[in-house]
Amino acid sequence: MWSDSILDTIGDTPLVRLLTLGRDLPCTVLAKVEFFNPGGSVKDRIGLAMIEDAEAKGLLKPGGTIIEGTSGNTGAGLAIAGIAKGYRCVFTTTDKQSAEKVDVLRALGAEVIVCPTNVAPDDPRSYYSVAARLSREIPNSFYPNQYDHPANALAHYRTTGPELWTQTDGRITHFVSGAGTGGTISGTGKYLKEKNPEVQVIGVDPYGSVYAEYWRTREFKESEIYPYLTEGVGEDILAGNMDFDVVDDYVQVGDKATMQMTRRLAREEGLFVGQSCGMAMAGALDWLDARRDTLTADDVVVVLLPDSGFRYLSKTYNDEWMRRNGFLDEPRLTASSVLASRDRADVVSVAPDATLADAIGAMTAHGISQVPVMEGGAVVGSLSERGVLGRLLASPEARDEPVRQSMAAPLPVVAADVALDQLVATLDGEAGAVLVQTDAGGDGAAAFHILTRSDLIAALAQVADPARGASR
Repeated sequence: MWSDSILDTIGDTPLVRLLTLGRDLPCTVLAKVEFFNPGGSVKDRIGLAMIEDAEAKGLLKPGGTIIEGTSGNTGAGLAIAGIAKGYRCVFTTTDKQSAEKVDVLRALGAEVIVCPTNVAPDDPRSYYSVAARLSREIPNSFYPNQYDHPANALAHYRTTGPELWTQTDGRITHFVSGAGTGGTISGTGKYLKEKNPEVQVIGVDPYGSVYAEYWRTREFKESEIYPYLTEGVGEDILAGNMDFDVVDDYVQVGDKATMQMTRRLAREEGLFVGQSCGMAMAGALDWLDARRDTLTADDVVVVLLPDSGFRYLSKTYNDEWMRRNGFLDEPRLTASSVLASRDRADVVSVAPDATLADAIGAMTAHGISQVPVMEGGAVVGSLSERGVLGRLLASPEARDEPVRQSMAAPLPVVAADVALDQLVATLDGEAGAVLVQTDAGGDGAAAFHILTRSDLIAALAQVADPARGASR
Protein backbone atom coordinates (compact mmCIF):
# COMPACT_ATOMS: atom_id res chain seq x y z
CA MET A 1 0.00 0.00 0.00
CA TRP A 2 1.34 3.44 -0.86
CA SER A 3 0.48 7.09 -0.25
CA ASP A 4 -0.76 9.23 -3.11
CA SER A 5 1.47 12.13 -2.01
CA ILE A 6 3.88 13.09 0.74
CA LEU A 7 1.04 14.99 2.41
CA ASP A 8 -0.69 11.69 3.24
CA THR A 9 2.20 10.81 5.57
CA ILE A 10 1.61 13.74 7.93
CA GLY A 11 0.45 12.77 11.43
CA ASP A 12 0.01 9.44 13.22
CA THR A 13 3.45 9.91 14.76
CA PRO A 14 4.61 7.36 17.35
CA LEU A 15 4.32 7.49 21.12
CA VAL A 16 7.51 6.24 22.79
CA ARG A 17 8.01 5.34 26.43
CA LEU A 18 11.02 6.94 28.14
CA LEU A 19 12.86 3.99 29.67
CA THR A 20 15.77 5.95 31.16
CA LEU A 21 14.70 9.51 31.92
CA GLY A 22 11.35 8.44 33.33
CA ARG A 23 12.33 5.26 35.14
CA ASP A 24 12.55 6.81 38.63
CA LEU A 25 9.07 8.30 38.45
CA PRO A 26 6.00 6.36 39.63
CA CYS A 27 4.06 7.27 36.47
CA THR A 28 4.43 6.33 32.81
CA VAL A 29 6.21 9.03 30.78
CA LEU A 30 5.71 8.96 27.00
CA ALA A 31 7.10 11.11 24.21
CA LYS A 32 5.04 12.10 21.18
CA VAL A 33 7.79 12.05 18.55
CA GLU A 34 6.90 14.58 15.88
CA PHE A 35 10.06 14.37 13.79
CA PHE A 36 8.43 11.38 12.07
CA ASN A 37 6.43 13.88 10.03
CA PRO A 38 7.85 14.29 6.48
CA GLY A 39 9.14 17.80 7.14
CA GLY A 40 10.71 16.71 10.41
CA SER A 41 8.42 18.55 12.81
CA VAL A 42 4.98 19.00 14.33
CA LYS A 43 4.52 22.05 12.10
CA ASP A 44 3.76 19.88 9.08
CA ARG A 45 0.29 19.47 10.58
CA ILE A 46 -0.50 23.18 10.54
CA GLY A 47 1.23 23.95 7.25
CA LEU A 48 -1.15 21.67 5.38
CA ALA A 49 -4.16 22.75 7.45
CA MET A 50 -3.65 26.47 6.81
CA ILE A 51 -3.16 25.96 3.08
CA GLU A 52 -6.25 23.78 2.74
CA ASP A 53 -8.27 26.33 4.72
CA ALA A 54 -7.08 29.12 2.40
CA GLU A 55 -7.93 27.07 -0.67
CA ALA A 56 -11.43 26.35 0.64
CA LYS A 57 -11.99 30.07 1.25
CA GLY A 58 -10.57 31.17 -2.09
CA LEU A 59 -7.67 33.00 -0.46
CA LEU A 60 -5.02 30.96 -2.25
CA LYS A 61 -5.31 30.50 -5.99
CA PRO A 62 -3.29 28.37 -8.45
CA GLY A 63 0.22 29.73 -8.98
CA GLY A 64 0.00 31.82 -5.80
CA THR A 65 2.74 32.65 -3.33
CA ILE A 66 2.73 31.63 0.34
CA ILE A 67 4.41 34.17 2.63
CA GLU A 68 5.07 33.42 6.28
CA GLY A 69 7.21 34.43 9.23
CA THR A 70 8.71 31.28 10.69
CA SER A 71 11.43 30.01 13.01
CA GLY A 72 11.98 27.32 10.40
CA ASN A 73 9.70 24.39 11.06
CA THR A 74 6.40 25.93 9.93
CA GLY A 75 8.18 27.08 6.81
CA ALA A 76 9.24 23.52 6.06
CA GLY A 77 5.68 22.31 6.56
CA LEU A 78 4.31 25.01 4.28
CA ALA A 79 7.02 24.38 1.69
CA ILE A 80 6.29 20.66 1.48
CA ALA A 81 2.58 21.32 1.09
CA GLY A 82 3.37 24.09 -1.39
CA ILE A 83 5.49 21.73 -3.51
CA ALA A 84 2.69 19.16 -3.60
CA LYS A 85 0.13 21.81 -4.54
CA GLY A 86 2.20 24.01 -6.85
CA TYR A 87 2.73 27.16 -4.79
CA ARG A 88 5.78 29.40 -4.45
CA CYS A 89 7.03 30.14 -0.91
CA VAL A 90 8.70 33.21 0.59
CA PHE A 91 9.63 33.05 4.27
CA THR A 92 11.02 35.48 6.82
CA THR A 93 12.95 34.23 9.81
CA THR A 94 15.34 35.61 12.44
CA ASP A 95 19.11 35.61 12.70
CA LYS A 96 18.69 33.61 15.92
CA GLN A 97 17.71 30.46 14.03
CA SER A 98 20.23 27.77 13.14
CA ALA A 99 21.81 27.74 9.70
CA GLU A 100 20.37 24.27 9.14
CA LYS A 101 16.82 25.61 9.35
CA VAL A 102 17.47 28.21 6.68
CA ASP A 103 19.26 25.62 4.54
CA VAL A 104 16.26 23.27 4.75
CA LEU A 105 13.87 25.99 3.60
CA ARG A 106 16.08 26.91 0.67
CA ALA A 107 16.57 23.23 -0.20
CA LEU A 108 12.79 22.99 -0.48
CA GLY A 109 12.82 25.82 -3.02
CA ALA A 110 11.71 28.66 -0.76
CA GLU A 111 13.08 32.18 -0.76
CA VAL A 112 14.27 33.06 2.77
CA ILE A 113 14.75 36.55 4.21
CA VAL A 114 16.69 36.69 7.49
CA CYS A 115 15.63 39.50 9.86
CA PRO A 116 17.12 40.74 13.16
CA THR A 117 15.96 39.07 16.37
CA ASN A 118 16.42 41.84 18.89
CA VAL A 119 13.84 44.30 17.56
CA ALA A 120 10.29 44.95 18.72
CA PRO A 121 7.56 42.89 17.01
CA ASP A 122 6.10 46.04 15.41
CA ASP A 123 9.49 47.25 14.18
CA PRO A 124 9.50 47.35 10.35
CA ARG A 125 12.59 45.12 10.39
CA SER A 126 11.04 42.33 12.48
CA TYR A 127 10.25 39.09 10.74
CA TYR A 128 6.57 39.58 11.58
CA SER A 129 6.50 43.01 9.93
CA VAL A 130 8.52 42.02 6.89
CA ALA A 131 6.21 39.05 6.19
CA ALA A 132 3.13 41.24 6.51
CA ARG A 133 4.64 43.87 4.19
CA LEU A 134 5.58 41.31 1.53
CA SER A 135 2.05 39.90 1.59
CA ARG A 136 0.76 43.37 0.67
CA GLU A 137 3.34 43.91 -2.05
CA ILE A 138 3.36 40.53 -3.84
CA PRO A 139 0.30 39.88 -6.03
CA ASN A 140 -1.71 36.67 -5.60
CA SER A 141 -0.07 35.95 -2.26
CA PHE A 142 -1.36 34.41 0.93
CA TYR A 143 -0.05 35.23 4.41
CA PRO A 144 -1.18 32.45 6.81
CA ASN A 145 0.10 34.23 9.96
CA GLN A 146 0.39 31.03 11.98
CA TYR A 147 0.22 32.99 15.23
CA ASP A 148 -3.40 34.01 14.73
CA HIS A 149 -4.74 31.60 12.10
CA PRO A 150 -7.55 29.46 13.61
CA ALA A 151 -6.57 26.47 11.43
CA ASN A 152 -3.39 26.18 13.51
CA ALA A 153 -5.01 25.16 16.78
CA LEU A 154 -7.80 23.39 14.90
CA ALA A 155 -5.26 21.10 13.20
CA HIS A 156 -4.13 19.83 16.60
CA TYR A 157 -7.69 19.56 17.85
CA ARG A 158 -8.46 17.35 14.86
CA THR A 159 -5.25 15.30 14.72
CA THR A 160 -2.79 15.48 17.63
CA GLY A 161 -5.40 15.32 20.37
CA PRO A 162 -7.32 12.34 18.92
CA GLU A 163 -4.04 10.51 18.23
CA LEU A 164 -2.97 10.83 21.87
CA TRP A 165 -6.36 9.72 23.13
CA THR A 166 -6.35 6.66 20.87
CA GLN A 167 -2.68 5.76 21.43
CA THR A 168 -3.11 5.77 25.22
CA ASP A 169 -6.52 4.06 25.12
CA GLY A 170 -7.91 7.13 26.85
CA ARG A 171 -5.55 6.72 29.80
CA ILE A 172 -3.63 9.98 29.32
CA THR A 173 -3.68 12.07 32.51
CA HIS A 174 -1.12 14.81 31.73
CA PHE A 175 -0.12 16.57 28.52
CA VAL A 176 3.09 18.62 28.53
CA SER A 177 4.06 20.96 25.71
CA GLY A 178 5.94 24.10 24.89
CA ALA A 179 4.19 26.93 23.07
CA GLY A 180 5.25 29.27 20.30
CA THR A 181 2.18 30.11 18.28
CA GLY A 182 0.14 28.30 20.94
CA GLY A 183 -1.61 26.05 18.46
CA THR A 184 -0.22 22.73 19.68
CA ILE A 185 -0.91 23.13 23.38
CA SER A 186 -4.26 24.88 22.85
CA GLY A 187 -5.76 22.58 20.22
CA THR A 188 -4.48 19.35 21.75
CA GLY A 189 -5.33 20.44 25.28
CA LYS A 190 -8.85 21.45 24.30
CA TYR A 191 -9.56 18.07 22.70
CA LEU A 192 -8.17 16.10 25.64
CA LYS A 193 -10.13 18.10 28.19
CA GLU A 194 -13.32 17.54 26.23
CA LYS A 195 -12.66 13.81 26.41
CA ASN A 196 -11.69 13.97 30.09
CA PRO A 197 -11.84 17.25 32.06
CA GLU A 198 -9.40 15.79 34.60
CA VAL A 199 -6.51 15.74 32.09
CA GLN A 200 -3.92 18.31 33.18
CA VAL A 201 -2.22 20.45 30.55
CA ILE A 202 1.23 21.71 31.52
CA GLY A 203 2.91 24.47 29.54
CA VAL A 204 6.69 24.85 29.40
CA ASP A 205 8.21 28.22 28.56
CA PRO A 206 11.79 29.48 28.17
CA TYR A 207 12.88 32.22 30.56
CA GLY A 208 12.56 35.48 28.61
CA SER A 209 9.28 34.53 26.93
CA VAL A 210 6.02 36.23 27.86
CA TYR A 211 3.74 33.20 28.17
CA ALA A 212 4.41 31.77 31.63
CA GLU A 213 4.30 35.13 33.34
CA TYR A 214 1.15 36.14 31.46
CA TRP A 215 -0.55 32.87 32.44
CA ARG A 216 0.21 33.59 36.11
CA THR A 217 -0.77 37.26 36.18
CA ARG A 218 -2.84 37.86 33.03
CA GLU A 219 -0.70 40.95 32.55
CA PHE A 220 1.60 41.55 29.59
CA LYS A 221 4.90 42.68 31.13
CA GLU A 222 7.47 43.88 28.65
CA SER A 223 10.02 43.97 31.46
CA GLU A 224 9.83 40.16 31.66
CA ILE A 225 10.78 39.74 27.99
CA TYR A 226 14.44 39.32 27.12
CA PRO A 227 16.53 37.38 24.56
CA TYR A 228 17.10 33.65 24.97
CA LEU A 229 18.81 31.10 22.76
CA THR A 230 16.24 28.30 22.66
CA GLU A 231 14.65 28.31 19.22
CA GLY A 232 11.10 27.82 18.01
CA VAL A 233 9.32 28.20 21.32
CA GLY A 234 8.13 31.02 23.56
CA GLU A 235 7.14 34.45 22.30
CA ASP A 236 7.45 38.19 22.83
CA ILE A 237 3.82 38.60 21.72
CA LEU A 238 0.53 37.02 22.74
CA ALA A 239 -0.38 34.84 19.76
CA GLY A 240 -4.06 34.59 18.92
CA ASN A 241 -3.88 30.78 18.97
CA MET A 242 -2.67 30.69 22.56
CA ASP A 243 -5.58 29.73 24.83
CA PHE A 244 -4.33 30.27 28.37
CA ASP A 245 -7.54 28.89 29.85
CA VAL A 246 -6.63 25.41 28.60
CA VAL A 247 -3.37 25.40 30.59
CA ASP A 248 -3.45 24.13 34.19
CA ASP A 249 0.11 25.03 35.11
CA TYR A 250 3.24 26.55 33.65
CA VAL A 251 6.92 25.83 34.27
CA GLN A 252 9.94 27.75 33.00
CA VAL A 253 13.27 26.36 31.82
CA GLY A 254 16.56 28.12 31.13
CA ASP A 255 18.71 27.74 28.03
CA LYS A 256 21.38 25.62 29.74
CA ALA A 257 18.92 23.06 31.10
CA THR A 258 17.24 22.96 27.69
CA MET A 259 20.44 22.26 25.76
CA GLN A 260 21.66 19.65 28.20
CA MET A 261 18.33 17.80 28.23
CA THR A 262 18.24 17.87 24.42
CA ARG A 263 21.56 16.02 24.41
CA ARG A 264 20.38 13.62 27.10
CA LEU A 265 17.36 12.66 25.03
CA ALA A 266 19.69 11.69 22.20
CA ARG A 267 22.27 9.87 24.30
CA GLU A 268 20.02 8.19 26.85
CA GLU A 269 16.83 7.56 24.89
CA GLY A 270 18.01 7.52 21.27
CA LEU A 271 15.69 10.44 20.50
CA PHE A 272 17.66 12.80 18.23
CA VAL A 273 15.53 15.87 18.75
CA GLY A 274 15.68 19.65 18.74
CA GLN A 275 15.99 22.35 21.37
CA SER A 276 12.30 22.86 22.10
CA CYS A 277 12.07 19.11 22.78
CA GLY A 278 14.78 19.37 25.42
CA MET A 279 13.00 22.33 26.96
CA ALA A 280 9.66 20.50 27.10
CA MET A 281 11.24 17.39 28.61
CA ALA A 282 13.29 19.33 31.17
CA GLY A 283 10.17 21.20 32.26
CA ALA A 284 8.11 18.01 32.38
CA LEU A 285 10.62 16.14 34.53
CA ASP A 286 11.02 19.09 36.91
CA TRP A 287 7.26 19.40 37.27
CA LEU A 288 6.76 15.67 37.80
CA ASP A 289 9.64 15.36 40.24
CA ALA A 290 8.14 18.10 42.42
CA ARG A 291 4.86 16.14 42.54
CA ARG A 292 6.09 12.57 42.67
CA ASP A 293 4.30 11.98 45.99
CA THR A 294 0.93 12.55 44.31
CA LEU A 295 1.64 10.53 41.16
CA THR A 296 0.69 6.87 40.77
CA ALA A 297 1.29 4.03 38.36
CA ASP A 298 -2.04 4.88 36.73
CA ASP A 299 -0.81 8.31 35.61
CA VAL A 300 0.17 8.54 31.94
CA VAL A 301 2.16 11.64 31.01
CA VAL A 302 2.71 12.61 27.37
CA VAL A 303 5.42 15.12 26.47
CA LEU A 304 5.27 16.47 22.92
CA LEU A 305 8.67 16.60 21.18
CA PRO A 306 8.24 18.98 18.23
CA ASP A 307 11.21 18.42 15.91
CA SER A 308 14.45 16.75 14.85
CA GLY A 309 18.02 17.26 16.00
CA PHE A 310 19.35 17.57 12.45
CA ARG A 311 18.45 21.26 12.47
CA TYR A 312 20.69 21.92 15.47
CA LEU A 313 23.94 20.21 14.47
CA SER A 314 25.79 23.54 14.43
CA LYS A 315 24.43 24.50 17.84
CA THR A 316 23.16 22.12 20.52
CA TYR A 317 25.10 19.16 19.12
CA ASN A 318 28.27 21.18 18.56
CA ASP A 319 30.64 21.10 21.54
CA GLU A 320 32.29 24.40 20.67
CA TRP A 321 28.94 26.24 20.48
CA MET A 322 27.86 24.65 23.75
CA ARG A 323 31.16 25.55 25.40
CA ARG A 324 31.07 29.13 24.08
CA ASN A 325 27.65 29.64 25.62
CA GLY A 326 28.53 28.03 28.95
CA PHE A 327 26.25 25.01 28.46
CA LEU A 328 28.86 22.26 28.96
CA ASP A 329 29.55 21.11 32.52
CA GLU A 330 33.17 20.24 31.91
CA PRO A 331 35.61 19.44 34.73
CA ARG A 332 37.25 22.67 35.90
CA LEU A 333 40.98 22.04 35.77
CA THR A 334 43.04 23.89 38.36
CA ALA A 335 46.64 23.52 39.49
CA SER A 336 45.40 21.47 42.43
CA SER A 337 43.41 19.05 40.23
CA VAL A 338 46.41 18.58 37.92
CA LEU A 339 48.57 17.69 40.91
CA ALA A 340 45.96 15.22 42.13
CA SER A 341 45.93 13.45 38.76
CA ARG A 342 49.59 12.49 38.74
CA ASP A 343 51.52 9.75 40.45
CA ARG A 344 54.65 11.67 41.42
CA ALA A 345 55.30 12.40 45.09
CA ASP A 346 55.83 15.80 46.69
CA VAL A 347 58.36 18.28 45.40
CA VAL A 348 62.08 17.52 45.66
CA SER A 349 64.16 20.58 46.53
CA VAL A 350 67.81 21.39 47.23
CA ALA A 351 69.42 23.91 49.54
CA PRO A 352 71.50 26.77 48.12
CA ASP A 353 74.56 25.59 50.03
CA ALA A 354 74.38 22.04 48.69
CA THR A 355 76.88 21.26 45.95
CA LEU A 356 75.86 21.09 42.34
CA ALA A 357 76.87 17.42 42.43
CA ASP A 358 74.36 16.82 45.24
CA ALA A 359 71.66 18.54 43.21
CA ILE A 360 72.49 16.46 40.13
CA GLY A 361 72.30 13.31 42.24
CA ALA A 362 68.85 14.26 43.60
CA MET A 363 67.54 15.07 40.12
CA THR A 364 68.87 11.79 38.72
CA ALA A 365 67.55 9.70 41.60
CA HIS A 366 64.02 11.10 41.27
CA GLY A 367 63.98 11.32 37.47
CA ILE A 368 63.20 15.04 37.41
CA SER A 369 64.44 17.76 35.09
CA GLN A 370 63.89 20.76 37.35
CA VAL A 371 64.23 21.40 41.04
CA PRO A 372 63.52 24.43 43.23
CA VAL A 373 66.18 25.82 45.50
CA MET A 374 64.73 26.48 48.96
CA GLU A 375 66.10 28.07 52.10
CA GLY A 376 64.19 28.48 55.35
CA GLY A 377 60.90 27.52 53.69
CA ALA A 378 61.30 30.16 51.00
CA VAL A 379 61.96 29.60 47.31
CA VAL A 380 65.19 31.37 46.41
CA GLY A 381 66.10 29.88 43.04
CA SER A 382 65.84 26.95 40.66
CA LEU A 383 67.92 24.46 38.73
CA SER A 384 67.13 22.80 35.42
CA GLU A 385 68.84 20.12 33.34
CA ARG A 386 69.56 22.66 30.64
CA GLY A 387 71.09 25.13 33.10
CA VAL A 388 73.19 22.50 34.87
CA LEU A 389 74.49 21.11 31.56
CA GLY A 390 75.47 24.57 30.38
CA ARG A 391 77.28 25.27 33.66
CA LEU A 392 79.23 21.99 33.56
CA LEU A 393 80.22 22.42 29.93
CA ALA A 394 81.54 25.87 30.74
CA SER A 395 83.29 24.77 33.95
CA PRO A 396 83.49 21.01 34.85
CA GLU A 397 84.80 21.82 38.33
CA ALA A 398 81.51 23.66 39.07
CA ARG A 399 80.08 20.34 40.28
CA ASP A 400 81.80 20.98 43.63
CA GLU A 401 80.51 24.54 43.93
CA PRO A 402 77.45 25.48 46.00
CA VAL A 403 74.15 25.52 44.12
CA ARG A 404 73.66 29.22 44.78
CA GLN A 405 76.42 29.95 42.27
CA SER A 406 74.63 28.13 39.45
CA MET A 407 70.95 28.55 40.27
CA ALA A 408 68.58 30.52 38.09
CA ALA A 409 65.67 32.66 39.13
CA PRO A 410 62.93 30.99 41.20
CA LEU A 411 60.15 29.20 39.35
CA PRO A 412 56.86 31.12 39.17
CA VAL A 413 54.58 30.41 42.12
CA VAL A 414 50.82 29.98 41.64
CA ALA A 415 47.97 29.29 44.03
CA ALA A 416 46.42 25.82 44.17
CA ASP A 417 43.10 27.07 42.77
CA VAL A 418 44.55 28.94 39.77
CA ALA A 419 42.41 28.26 36.68
CA LEU A 420 43.55 26.41 33.58
CA ASP A 421 43.98 29.44 31.30
CA GLN A 422 46.22 31.26 33.77
CA LEU A 423 48.14 28.06 34.46
CA VAL A 424 48.80 27.58 30.75
CA ALA A 425 49.96 31.19 30.38
CA THR A 426 52.41 30.75 33.27
CA LEU A 427 53.76 27.46 31.94
CA ASP A 428 54.38 29.12 28.58
CA GLY A 429 57.30 30.90 30.18
CA GLU A 430 60.94 29.90 29.62
CA ALA A 431 61.09 27.65 32.70
CA GLY A 432 58.22 25.41 31.60
CA ALA A 433 57.32 24.67 35.23
CA VAL A 434 55.65 26.36 38.17
CA LEU A 435 55.52 25.88 41.90
CA VAL A 436 52.05 25.36 43.32
CA GLN A 437 51.69 26.78 46.81
CA THR A 438 49.36 24.70 48.94
CA ASP A 439 48.48 24.56 52.62
CA ALA A 440 51.03 25.56 55.22
CA GLY A 441 53.02 22.92 57.04
CA GLY A 442 52.96 22.33 60.77
CA ASP A 443 55.40 25.16 61.36
CA GLY A 444 53.30 27.57 59.36
CA ALA A 445 55.65 27.52 56.39
CA ALA A 446 54.08 27.25 52.94
CA ALA A 447 54.19 23.91 51.13
CA PHE A 448 55.13 23.76 47.46
CA HIS A 449 54.68 21.27 44.64
CA ILE A 450 56.28 21.46 41.23
CA LEU A 451 54.09 21.24 38.14
CA THR A 452 55.42 20.94 34.59
CA ARG A 453 54.03 21.12 31.06
CA SER A 454 54.08 17.33 30.85
CA ASP A 455 51.93 17.14 34.01
CA LEU A 456 49.35 19.41 32.40
CA ILE A 457 49.34 17.44 29.15
CA ALA A 458 48.78 14.21 31.08
CA ALA A 459 45.91 15.75 33.07
CA LEU A 460 44.21 17.06 29.92
CA ALA A 461 44.53 13.66 28.26
CA GLN A 462 42.93 12.07 31.31
CA VAL A 463 39.95 14.45 31.08
CA ALA A 464 39.53 13.57 27.42
CA ASP A 465 39.64 9.85 28.28
CA PRO A 466 38.07 9.40 31.74
CA ALA A 467 38.17 5.61 31.53
CA ARG A 468 41.92 5.68 31.20
CA GLY A 469 42.23 8.00 34.16
CA ALA A 470 40.02 5.80 36.29
CA SER A 471 42.20 2.80 35.63
CA ARG A 472 45.37 4.38 36.88
